[in-house]
Amino acid sequence: MPFYQTRGTIPKKRHTIFKNPNGGIYFEELVSREGFSYVYTNLYHLNMPTQVKELGEFKSCSEKYKYKKNDHKPYHFLSNKSNHTLLYNKDVEISRLYLELKSVKSDLNGNIFRRNGDSDMLVYIQSGNGIIKTNYGNMQFVEGDYIVIPRGVIYQFELKTKHVSGLTICSKSPIETPAKYRNRVGQLLEHSPFCERDIKTPVLKNPVDKKGKFNILVKFREGTKSFVYNNHPFDVIGWDGFYFPWILNINDFEPITGSIHQPPPVHQTFQSKGFVICSFVSRLFDYHPDAIPAPYPHSNVDSDEVIFYSKGNFVSRSGISLGSITYHPMGLPHGPQPGKYEDSIGKKSTDELAVMVDTFNPLYVLSDTESNIDKDYPYSWLKK
Repeated sequence: MPFYQTRGTIPKKRHTIFKNPNGGIYFEELVSREGFSYVYTNLYHLNMPTQVKELGEFKSCSEKYKYKKNDHKPYHFLSNKSNHTLLYNKDVEISRLYLELKSVKSDLNGNIFRRNGDSDMLVYIQSGNGIIKTNYGNMQFVEGDYIVIPRGVIYQFELKTKHVSGLTICSKSPIETPAKYRNRVGQLLEHSPFCERDIKTPVLKNPVDKKGKFNILVKFREGTKSFVYNNHPFDVIGWDGFYFPWILNINDFEPITGSIHQPPPVHQTFQSKGFVICSFVSRLFDYHPDAIPAPYPHSNVDSDEVIFYSKGNFVSRSGISLGSITYHPMGLPHGPQPGKYEDSIGKKSTDELAVMVDTFNPLYVLSDTESNIDKDYPYSWLKK
């Protein structure tokens, strides 16, 4: 997210001696993207952040990803309570999120932390709330929050509810605000459906000066590896820069409406290479006297469409429950289900919340998801 932030105590100049009043010096760490040619942040630690005590074995999961089309049809993934990858390609991985209080407490008590090694991650919170603790500081999250966790950020979840559910999107490339809503220096424009005021950034807490065994589980597309460090990773006394985790709530997205049905690009909230993310929020419907509010049947021949149904009543579909996920591969016509197109005429508004991911390369369905699909979904457009 391209805007400058500073937290805690930092020296007057970068890469200079920064004295610790208790003796010795603080230690600078540069976190940067695209070598030294894109956004970066400088963090200042009580201790050297490089002291590895133990290395775990690399646990591969690459056998899950075949990059091979086994079928071509619409899918409806039924709502369930699991952390499970459903869809993937070279650009993006789309998974359910389900965190339980007991397992999250176990991580906190066991000094277990997480970091993404080769993906930026966006977490959408459908239900539940808590705190995400990071080496940049803490952020409280609530229902409807999009949490953007760039790669390299070390984090832990702390739940305030028995469980948290939602959606996780992991991206090979940075997840950013749409370029069409930014001016040439990166500021969100007047016609953007949200602005910097809507964005929450970390609140830095007192540094944790502890030695011991601090296990950072690093996740890659191909697997995971454990790094055990000598010092607590949240020993940061200050940082500044353009690179940090951040939160935007879906309810702060201001919908763009018109006299007739507006196409999905008006709902775009994030961009990355190979896909976009859109937010369908509560909004007034079209005001042309002959408008049909429900989306028209459409065939996107260059993109796959995934929709996560979060909350409310969905104008275009029946048989969908909260937490359902639909997937429509490119080229197959889809749209409102029987009666929904006609029934929408004359309606004034909708109270739905949904997250859409459109990818520009075909998605692959993970083979072990077949037991959790509505097998009749491809026939759901037949008249009843």
